Amino acid sequence: MALPTETVDDLFGRFGTPYRVFVTLSGMSASFIMVLSGTIVNVAVPDVMGAYGVGQDRAQLLATAFNVAMTTCQLLNAWVVVVFGQRYGFVLTLILFTIGSFVAGFAESFDMLVAGRVMQGAATGVIQPLVMVTVFQVFPQDRRGFAMGVYSMGLVLAVAMGPPVGGLALEVLSWRYIFWLPLPMVLLALPLGLIFLPSVRQDAKQPFDWIGFTLIAVTLFCIMTILTDGPRKGWGSDYIIGLILLGTATGIGFVKSQRRSGATLVDISLFENKHFVIVLFVTFFSGIGNFTTTYSFPVFTQLVQGLTPLDAGLSLLPGMLLAVCMVPFTGHLADKLEPGKAMMFGLFILAIGTLPMAWADVNTPFLLVIFFGAIGRFGTTFVQPFIMNTALGSLPPEKLNGGAGTVNFVRQTGGALGTNAWVVFVDQRTYYHNDALAATQNPANAASHELLENVTRLLNEAGVAEALQEPGALHFLGEVVYAQGITRAFQDGFWILAIVYLLALIPAWILSQTRGR
Repeated sequence: MALPTETVDDLFGRFGTPYRVFVTLSGMSASFIMVLSGTIVNVAVPDVMGAYGVGQDRAQLLATAFNVAMTTCQLLNAWVVVVFGQRYGFVLTLILFTIGSFVAGFAESFDMLVAGRVMQGAATGVIQPLVMVTVFQVFPQDRRGFAMGVYSMGLVLAVAMGPPVGGLALEVLSWRYIFWLPLPMVLLALPLGLIFLPSVRQDAKQPFDWIGFTLIAVTLFCIMTILTDGPRKGWGSDYIIGLILLGTATGIGFVKSQRRSGATLVDISLFENKHFVIVLFVTFFSGIGNFTTTYSFPVFTQLVQGLTPLDAGLSLLPGMLLAVCMVPFTGHLADKLEPGKAMMFGLFILAIGTLPMAWADVNTPFLLVIFFGAIGRFGTTFVQPFIMNTALGSLPPEKLNGGAGTVNFVRQTGGALGTNAWVVFVDQRTYYHNDALAATQNPANAASHELLENVTRLLNEAGVAEALQEPGALHFLGEVVYAQGITRAFQDGFWILAIVYLLALIPAWILSQTRGR
């Protein structure tokens, strides 16, 4: 029996103007909770390591496997919509995510847990461009900037709420519940999707590009693993060299596979649109900055300022709430202002909000860190809606699904690779600064000598045995040196983030010039 087919016009006829609100809430509820699941697990990594007896080298697969699956599956959206339609593609994606959540939550082995995370990541990757195109289609042309603002801020808020929600869950429940927390909202979104999403399908027999999918998945996995394991196993080790060669070969193979005739993951004709290509460059650089900032602020407050995971997770939340409140204003502007100049303004504000962190340390007030984060989130409201609106607005209707998948893929790739590379950079700078500071600890260092004397005196007054006083003072000095080293490393990292935002100004400026002509 054939499934009923309903177009957007059919649904508008049934529900009237409120249909826009219904379909947006239906899609965004699922997209929001799935994206949140990507960051909610980060605070549970130590508990997972203890539960399965694995080290950090394997525990990082919780994030890497999810990110690779999510990034790769951004490109599946066009095929899913053609074969299943938006309604049933939405439902199947929710089912896959639910299965992955149960597999991860009940996992008896670490490999089973990673398999569950891959399912969650794959579903999250498909749902984002699917919902984005649906929301874009149901709004009139003069309000699509507002629609993309709502979509963008929903994702940004989901990324920010992950750590505090995860930290709260760990304090009240066990780590396994982190994988189950999204399920109530997923089960709520499922019937809403069956009612409000259009169900038109184009070709149920559309072939799938398994070759391209496999090649890009292997390429991304190699790149992320190289960034993660390179410092520990050695950049010149046989393992890393092998991954470099494999990733290069599969990357070249993927590009060549997408240039052939027939079904492919990426529509090469999209790159003939110069405005679309320029927006992709802005998307890539802003993706690096946004994802890495969302990661770096909470980690800085934990490792440098000694805050709890819950408090650290709250460091970006006020800024995210501010950004959500700005959506009606900036979304309206996305339909009025020249996008290149608006993006330049937003990227400059993002750089301004990040740069003060290059001088932040343990003595920087937490409220000031929150303020800097809020400045950056304010800038985001002038970037993301314009990116989505400009990218999709430059494409014909039949290319919207492929274009949405490509934009999200580029954004996610920049975010995932940028975050991994930034973490490696900060780790390497920590070693550098620690070695440099350790070299200054000699008898001629009056400040260190005075510190040792003061600590020794305090230990003596506290009744510590004389034999332990000097080793205790030296241990404390080592902790101080390490704290200074990691602080300087984070400061270097925030410099890099500010530079990334400034680099994104270049393609934004080019966009403003080309659209002006």
